[in-house]
Amino acid sequence: MKLYEIKAVAEYLKKYNFLKVAKRVQNNTIELDFGDDYAIYFDLTRGNSTIYRASPNKQSTFFNAPFDKQLHQLLAFSKILDISTPADDKVIIFKLKPKSQYKDRVIYARFELTGKYTNLIITDSNNITLEALHHIDTSKSYRVVKPGVELKPLLPFKSKFNGRVEDVQELLDNNYQKINSTLLKTLKAQKLNLLNKKIKKLSNALNNLPSEEKLQEDASKFSNIANILLANLHLLKPHQKELKTYDFEGKEIVINLPENLPKNKIPTYYFNLSKKAKSKSVNIKIEKQNLEGKLAFYKNIASAIEQSSNPHEIELLLPKQARSKAKKEKQRVGELFWIEGYKIMVGRNSKENQELLSIAKSNDIWMHTRDLPGSHVIIKTDKQNLPESLIESAAKLCVDFTTQNPGNYDVDYTKRKFVKIQEGSNVEYDKYKTIRVLKEGVEIRL
Repeated sequence: MKLYEIKAVAEYLKKYNFLKVAKRVQNNTIELDFGDDYAIYFDLTRGNSTIYRASPNKQSTFFNAPFDKQLHQLLAFSKILDISTPADDKVIIFKLKPKSQYKDRVIYARFELTGKYTNLIITDSNNITLEALHHIDTSKSYRVVKPGVELKPLLPFKSKFNGRVEDVQELLDNNYQKINSTLLKTLKAQKLNLLNKKIKKLSNALNNLPSEEKLQEDASKFSNIANILLANLHLLKPHQKELKTYDFEGKEIVINLPENLPKNKIPTYYFNLSKKAKSKSVNIKIEKQNLEGKLAFYKNIASAIEQSSNPHEIELLLPKQARSKAKKEKQRVGELFWIEGYKIMVGRNSKENQELLSIAKSNDIWMHTRDLPGSHVIIKTDKQNLPESLIESAAKLCVDFTTQNPGNYDVDYTKRKFVKIQEGSNVEYDKYKTIRVLKEGVEIRL
């Protein structure tokens, strides 16, 4: 951004005197929510920084570094005393009084959009760095940015561009459109690539499933071989690789013998093969249904991502996997999502829908798209009142994972204790509410 644009944004922000939320929503993007319809976002990507406005980000993030803790503790719910820009620096400085701090304590949040060393630096009134998005040591710059170290002034900057911003809101909206378009294209490519790999893997597994008839034939064949071997056990010799003999109908047969097995164990080996084939033939329909359900689930996600025009929505549909192994271990059924700090569980097929119903607690919220077979959604909670935005986001997930077709859909939701299982994942329920979802992102409360 040009210096005169940054100064215009700083003047625009002076209308606010309270900062409600300050958090990192992407690796280098900070959201400032002033309690307005729009939040202000500082994209502090080095060499490509910008400021834009968009709706407040309701999705939960997992940034939990020391910087993020200080960002929340010092900036969230703080009083804005002043907003300024040094004469020749591409910097916006917030002078803040943190919530629940000593009367005289003042801190400064410096948003430096200075190219190579773009940064957010939080300092105290003595210009000592408390925390920063990027730490910088002496090997990289004359200006050390580390907690506990005094922050040196920036070198003088002379802008080559002069101009005037007629409409700051239009500038911020245009910046959002530019960054949203680039981010949207990149995210879609990344997420669809991951999904296509999953879809291909499931399709291959589905195509390679043996038929029920073939498995039953194998079960009968192996059982017959085992019985022939029992009848001819006296003919077997150590280290023999095959047995030429006759079946019970008098036809010549050649039986391959497994290596390193005592001869009295070889019939058992074929009986076990028969048992496995028979068991698999019984379960092959269920396995096929599960694979088809998962395949349809991921195709629905891919379709929703292709239709989406919002990067935050795409991240919600296919979030980054948690790095913590402990978090992975906790989710053994369906897909797991976190929205506004709430755990959302989604069934990918009938079996997983049944399992979600069985593990859900009585006060958890259950959701399903009315009159359509598809995903059950469970919101883990023991609270009486949930945020409207959470219900809307979960209902959107429910529809996106159930169908690829655009249109209006009714999503019913109620507490798990009011849901009665009939057969499989078919249920009856009462004391429910309904939210209407217009697929592709618009929700209307009934």
